[in-house]
Amino acid sequence: MDAVFRTDVGQVRPHNEDDGAFAIGENGLLLALVADGMGGHQAGDVASKMTKEYLLSKWQEMNTVFSPKEAEKWLEDSIHEVNEHIFTHSKENVQCEGMGTTLVAAICSDQFVTVAHVGDSRIYMKTSAGLKQMTADHSLVGELVRSGQITEDEAMHHPRKNVILRALGTEESIKVDVNTIDWDPGSYLLLCSDGLTDKLSDHEIDEELSKDVSLEMMADRLIEMANERGGEDNVTITLLRHSDLQKDVSDE
Repeated sequence: MDAVFRTDVGQVRPHNEDDGAFAIGENGLLLALVADGMGGHQAGDVASKMTKEYLLSKWQEMNTVFSPKEAEKWLEDSIHEVNEHIFTHSKENVQCEGMGTTLVAAICSDQFVTVAHVGDSRIYMKTSAGLKQMTADHSLVGELVRSGQITEDEAMHHPRKNVILRALGTEESIKVDVNTIDWDPGSYLLLCSDGLTDKLSDHEIDEELSKDVSLEMMADRLIEMANERGGEDNVTITLLRHSDLQKDVSDE
């Protein structure tokens, strides 16, 4: 399994409120995540960094090989803990009042991927059959699209596209969407903040992930494209590829 993480402040924002990472645990499984912080002052980057550090710290202690159900439980329980952690911090620190963050996270084995999310950051799976969004945006425009009131194209330019209906740290308890899917060698998993998906269509992302280039070049090009189109937001990507056996042998 190959992975790369990239984050960019963009062309307009004074600082980066996104964060993310990937890490292989003691159990040999890979955890990937992207968090898009929000809040006054610089509290957004506090929330996203706290989320990353908490999950990575807990992940590095994990030495049990998960079944899909156990992976789902670990993600759900851990995200609830992170939510409480951020919520308490925001109440105890005036400068962090109202802060929160989106989160997409995935536990990856050779056989399955367990995904969890809160907010409007996204996870996509790219296979030979094409690109599929694995998460449903917890946002106002996401609800409008699902109810058929607006199209996906209209959502990209909607004046209220930044209204989030669910975020970590903003309430005492949170609902986490969790799901497990199979994946095969040659497949890609893309975790990204809305700084990417506000600028690129699913078709364009699919095209970039279809090119015969390295993961690093794919991630860098996606961020470059978002910046070329204005880059009003931070852009963050964690990109993974399920390597086939031939690729693994040639890399040794």
